[in-house]
Amino acid sequence: MEGLVVKNTGSWYVVKDAGGRYLNCKIKGSFRLKGIRTTNPVAVGDNVVVIENADNTGFITSIKPRRNYIIRRASNLSKESHILASNLDQAFLLVSFAPPVTATVFIDRFLATAEAYRVPVVIIINKVDVLDSEWLEYVEAFKYLYEGIGYKVCAISATTGEGVDALRRQLSGKVTLFSGNSGVGKSTLINSLIPGLNLKTAAVSASHLTGMHTTTFSEMYAIPGDESGYIIDTPGVKGFGTIDFNVEEVAHYFPEIFEASVGCRYNNCTHTHEPGCAVKKALEEHTISESRYASYLSIIEDASPDKYRKPF
Repeated sequence: MEGLVVKNTGSWYVVKDAGGRYLNCKIKGSFRLKGIRTTNPVAVGDNVVVIENADNTGFITSIKPRRNYIIRRASNLSKESHILASNLDQAFLLVSFAPPVTATVFIDRFLATAEAYRVPVVIIINKVDVLDSEWLEYVEAFKYLYEGIGYKVCAISATTGEGVDALRRQLSGKVTLFSGNSGVGKSTLINSLIPGLNLKTAAVSASHLTGMHTTTFSEMYAIPGDESGYIIDTPGVKGFGTIDFNVEEVAHYFPEIFEASVGCRYNNCTHTHEPGCAVKKALEEHTISESRYASYLSIIEDASPDKYRKPF
């Protein structure tokens, strides 16, 4: 039989079949030997083929072709990757400028990965209700920058409900991944969008101003009254390590850098040291932001073949 993976607990996968029945499944042992270098060979959102057992469990034997996915490095010192979810219509990246403040390099790494795997992203700035006037000015500058690049940016408060109805309309008929740092309010927002779901939430750590993990596994939730609308909730992450990028391709995933690179003297310009680099010129003229360029350089470093090479 075929089905949709709607939950991953690490050791078990919950698969929903065409009739709406849920089956607890594991992976066939040989499945892991097919060169899949990920911590989770099967991801939420995958369409899979399952052999059913007599006890209402099953074995996943293969994955149907994915149209896209979001992937990140499993850890800073690992060559393994972790797939957040697959077969997505869009991703909502939740960020916060109230503690814990989301770093722009995290945002840009997520956006570049989504560009690479062809997943449209909406940036959601949460907790605007607790920002002072200085931070609200920063929000406007942030929106100006990223909307100018081509991203949709929404400012909301999951706590007060400000802007949440507009987001609900954007979810209609789509499979949407929710991602972000721990503590940015993903669970609170999803609870607002799907009444009665009651995902567990937790306060931000007062001592470190960091988020506390409340989601421990990825899960897909159907949106009530919407036959094809789903939200995929994922565990909060501290960093977003990129993987499988070639140095010469990284600029392709920064739309404004790629656009400026047309004027570079050399076709294989890395925009770091070459003469006649149009990107460096645009940086000097402030038509490319310094923060975006710094994020670009950080991914270039990730893509270096020596960074994750283990010493002998």
